[in-house]
Amino acid sequence: MAEMTSHERFKRMFEHREADRVPIIDMPWDSTIERWKREGMPEDADWVEYFGVDHMAHIFPDTSPRYEEKVLEETEEYRIHTTRWGATMKDFKHGASTPGFLDFTITDPDKWQEAKRRMTPTADRIDWDYLKANYKTWREQGYWILGELWFGFDAAHSWAVGTERLLIALIEKPEWCVDMFNHFLDVSIALMDMIWDAGFEFDVVAWADDLGYKHNQFFSVETYRELLKPVHKRAVEWARAKGVHTYLHSCGDVNPFIPEFIEIGIEGLNPLEVKAGMDPVAIKKQYGDDLLLYGGNNILLWDDIDAIEQEMRKILPVVKQGGGYIFSSDHSVPSSVSLENFRRIVELAKELGAY
Repeated sequence: MAEMTSHERFKRMFEHREADRVPIIDMPWDSTIERWKREGMPEDADWVEYFGVDHMAHIFPDTSPRYEEKVLEETEEYRIHTTRWGATMKDFKHGASTPGFLDFTITDPDKWQEAKRRMTPTADRIDWDYLKANYKTWREQGYWILGELWFGFDAAHSWAVGTERLLIALIEKPEWCVDMFNHFLDVSIALMDMIWDAGFEFDVVAWADDLGYKHNQFFSVETYRELLKPVHKRAVEWARAKGVHTYLHSCGDVNPFIPEFIEIGIEGLNPLEVKAGMDPVAIKKQYGDDLLLYGGNNILLWDDIDAIEQEMRKILPVVKQGGGYIFSSDHSVPSSVSLENFRRIVELAKELGAY
């Protein structure tokens, strides 16, 4: 089969059709890029070009309450700062670590109302210069263009309110949670409509809403159906009206939610976190006709090339069948993964993912 562009590959996967090969994409951490440069990747290299993986462009407007951003403390190792969402965070500069959330501004329904009034979908929340400078190139070079929404449980608990506080609120103050979920989505949609109407169209819409952790979920299927599923459904219906595809990024074990996702028309699921209890082969066999799978390669094995090669040889021939699969890790690429290991993994993905 002739070599395809990234756009052609991704499109065929969402249509459950085979391509020249499966698309290959991932998300290395900053500390991972630092390691790869120490190990021989040129300083000015674009890692996507360097490894020959697929091109995905991102459109992600600012939906935040626009609280003041300032640095509170900084050392050689970390930085403590406030965010546009009103959180106080500790970011480690060089270590392979997720950020730590130390404090939040939105702590109750009244504080939420203050934040809500600040979240108005104005045109200055969109980086028009970035779009004007890059959109034509994306289309000419066959990029797959992703429009990112920001709403739901994960957006609320991780960035705005805090996990424990929101989990309690789901039971004690569900109307507050639903108001946040819906307003976040309303602002995202309004801004993405501005972008679309200005001629910057996207191919797929996605949002991150982590609903699970290791072998369990943050809340029940019943809670999902009552409080969050209707909001997810609104996002899908909006995307469908534009004729674009959809997928959900949801870390952890979300097995019980998969039939719910399919019912409302979510087309794809990422990252299929193996270490949390997701089995991409089993999911392909049960839901592969209805759901695009994106990920499902256990990142805990990527520092052992023999182990990950064995795993890939077991998984890829199954999950690629009939299209409907995008290759990536089951989350992101930490700095434990060497330059040579990543290079070999990409080579294997191209070999095993070929049709």
